Amino acid sequence: MSQYARLSELTGRVGTHLGHSDWWPIDQDMIDRFADLTHDRQWLHVDRERAAAGPFGATIAHGYLIVSLLADMVLGMLAVDEVDLIVNKGLDRLRFKAPVRCGDRVRARVELVSATPRVYGYTELLLGAVVETGSGTVAMTGQVRMLMHVPEHVPAPTG
Repeated sequence: MSQYARLSELTGRVGTHLGHSDWWPIDQDMIDRFADLTHDRQWLHVDRERAAAGPFGATIAHGYLIVSLLADMVLGMLAVDEVDLIVNKGLDRLRFKAPVRCGDRVRARVELVSATPRVYGYTELLLGAVVETGSGTVAMTGQVRMLMHVPEHVPAPTG
């Protein structure tokens, strides 16, 4: 994890590679729990026997399971002491490139594409993210938008 005392230390790194997240192991229990939560129990995800004979040779993680891990992978790399609030704003250009098989692991590599000051102490970050598997295969690409807030700024007017 990268630790920054001030947001300006991070925003000064626009155009640079920020590093890699920790690895996340993808096991069948995680896939099954995600399937239960989302009601997406397609056989490619949950039927080990049928999936073993299928196109990928094993069950695979849901694409949106990998997307859901992206927030933690990215935020785990961007600790800023003076920031009191981080808001996920959205994803751009999200693409699934290859399946993530059960038993594999994933991590994100992240680049700071832009940092744009916004009103009331917020800064909008645009981060390029590539999720890769333990074998080096690119599983997913996209851009993550988030807002970081520094509390010493004047709060928004009310009413």
